[in-house]
Formats: sequence, structure tokens, C-alpha cells
Amino acid sequence: MTSAIKRCDIFCSVIDNFGDIGICWRLSRQLVAEHQLDMRLWVDDLVSFARICPQVQPDKTTQRIEGVQVCLWSSPLPALEAAEYPSLVIEALACTIPTSYLQALAQHQPQALWLNLEYLSAEDWVHGCHGLASPQQGLALHKYFFFPGFTAQTGALLRERNLVATLDAFAADTKAQQQFWQQLGLSHVTEFDTKVSLFAYDQPAIGSWLEQLSQSTDSTVLLVPEGVLANRLKTLWPELGSQSFAERGNLRIEILPFMPQQQYDYLLAACDINFVRGEDSVIRAHWAGKTFIWQIYRQQEQAHQVKLDAFLTRYLQQAPAPLQQLLLEVHRRWDLELPLAELWPLLLENKEEIALYNKAWRAFLMTHEDLASNLVRFAENKCKMPRNFS
Repeated sequence: MTSAIKRCDIFCSVIDNFGDIGICWRLSRQLVAEHQLDMRLWVDDLVSFARICPQVQPDKTTQRIEGVQVCLWSSPLPALEAAEYPSLVIEALACTIPTSYLQALAQHQPQALWLNLEYLSAEDWVHGCHGLASPQQGLALHKYFFFPGFTAQTGALLRERNLVATLDAFAADTKAQQQFWQQLGLSHVTEFDTKVSLFAYDQPAIGSWLEQLSQSTDSTVLLVPEGVLANRLKTLWPELGSQSFAERGNLRIEILPFMPQQQYDYLLAACDINFVRGEDSVIRAHWAGKTFIWQIYRQQEQAHQVKLDAFLTRYLQQAPAPLQQLLLEVHRRWDLELPLAELWPLLLENKEEIALYNKAWRAFLMTHEDLASNLVRFAENKCKMPRNFS
């Protein structure tokens, strides 16, 4: 790199336990590994962070992990030397950077760039907002909006170099998958006809689907991360309260501890169908190239349904009509917490065709540069050009 962008700070407030820190941790590591930035990640909840990154020591206020300086975002922030302030600061996912930090940044790095990294959206309006300046009264800093998205008019999606090729090679390698399951202590998973990863918010109506799977002629294993849905399953299958697995008929449920991000990527590639929730896991499901069902982050008064519909419209615009209708209905039922049992046989019957379509959709997304590269390029260009918000 030739640029003025050499040091970067990211601020992350852990709101939904794992989604926000998942995005920020992936971005931080990629900016180090692929763009050689000196990265510092401020996080306000190291305990939650440690669930997806076992190297994190929650009792340490500062530590270096995979080239990233991880710091506890406390109040007040610890004092920094003038030379420690970055040329780029990222305010991630609706958090609020402390005013004292911004004032010091303006004093020590007056040309620093301040990016507001927004939440993922497929809505058309983000095209007009991505890259817009956001003048800040009383602060001599240059701030801009940066939107992830599914088109070339946005910042695109997080995707590490060679990620897709690595996952595809893994998905085609039976021995590598056997070793993966063995490492998780789940070597028996390979014996099941259908492997489903199930990461979701609560689903009160899930009981009828479980009953259907248990009575099916085909065997199914549900791989469920710890959390609210796992707790729901424990009320339906009480034996899960005292052990991490249970089996009824042709259905086995495995409750999994949270795992490092790279391991979760392989889990998605090793399963036939992936239920994902929030932002980080749905992006990874795209790169795995398998059938996926997305449960978007819920908002009051069902406001999130507009965002879900925008995504489904964009995602399915080239899909054959029967496939389009099936996936629309499955997503809407899952979002509304309605029973899936009626549509499950159709989803199973079409999972290979859906996976093929998803790979074509993935190929389209890969015609865009990845988010980290777009972000660095955007920052570089803004540092080189005159900026006048008046």
C-alpha cells in the first residue's frame, strides 16, 4: 500500500451477542491479512466475543489476536498517545463512538476518515446513501456512510480471498468432511441422509416439524448452536437438558457449543441445508453455496419484513417460478414462526436444484469486489481527493 491509510480502529458494541462482533472480527482480520493495516478493535463485551474466538481472554483489557489489537471498550476509554490515533476509524453497525475519542482524533489526526459501517440491506434506497458524506457539527472530521449490499452500487459483502474455492474443495472432499466431523466429536453425523444446521431465533411452532422429521423414512440430524432455539428444543425434548444430544425415531438433535468462525464456515459447507439468522451467518451461507433459509433480525411492528422482502426479490429474481415460490413461502413461514412441516418435503425434494441456483447467485455476487477491498479503496480515494462539505 502506498496510502495514508495505515492504521485503523473499529468500534463494536455487542448488541445481539454474536452478529455484530462476528462482522467486526472478520473485517478486522481481513484488513490485517489482506491489506496490511495496523488494526485495533474496540469491543464492549469480551465475554460474548470469546464464544466465537476462544483466544480472547475476557479479563485482559488489551491483547493481540491474529494480528489485531483487541481492546476493551470501557468508559472512559484509556488514554492514547498522539501517534496511536488512526487515519481511519470505523463506527460499526449503529454503535456510537465516544465524543472524547473523536475530539482527540480530530486534534491528533485532522485528516482522519470516519466511516459509518451500516447494516446489510438489499433495499434500493441504499444505492443513493452509500458513500454519502455526513458532516458533523463541531467536529473537524470527514464522515461517510458505507453500506454493505448485493449490488455494485454498494460496498458489497465480506469475503476473504480464496474463501469460496476453499469451501468448494472441502464440500467435494469426503475424507476432509469426515475429519471435520471427527474433530467436533460427531463422526456419526455422516451416517444421516440429511444434515441440517439450525441457527435461528426462537420458533414456538417448531414441534410439528420435529415430529415430522422423527417419523420420516429418511434420517435427519439437526445441528443446533447453544442459545434461545436450543433452549426451546430442551423444553420439547427434556432429555436435552442433561445431555447434548437426543434421538427419536429418524431424527437426532445435537446441541453444539459456539465455534470459531472458520469452523462455522466449514459446518455450513458440510451440511445439506442451513438455517441462518442475522447478518454474519447469512453472508457465510451464501459463500457455502448450499440451500439456506434466512431468519432476518426481528424488529418491532414487523418492520424487518420490508428488508426480508427486498432481499428475497433480489435473490430470487432469476429463479424458476416454482423454486421462487417455494423459497418465498418457506422464508415467510419461518419469519412468522409458522409450522414448516407442510413445505419441508418440497424443500428436501428441491434442495439440489436450490443449491445449483445458489451457486449461480453466488457467482454473480463474486463479480463484485469484496467489502474489505471496497472499503480500503473508498478510504484511499477520499484521502487523495479534496473534501469540502460546504
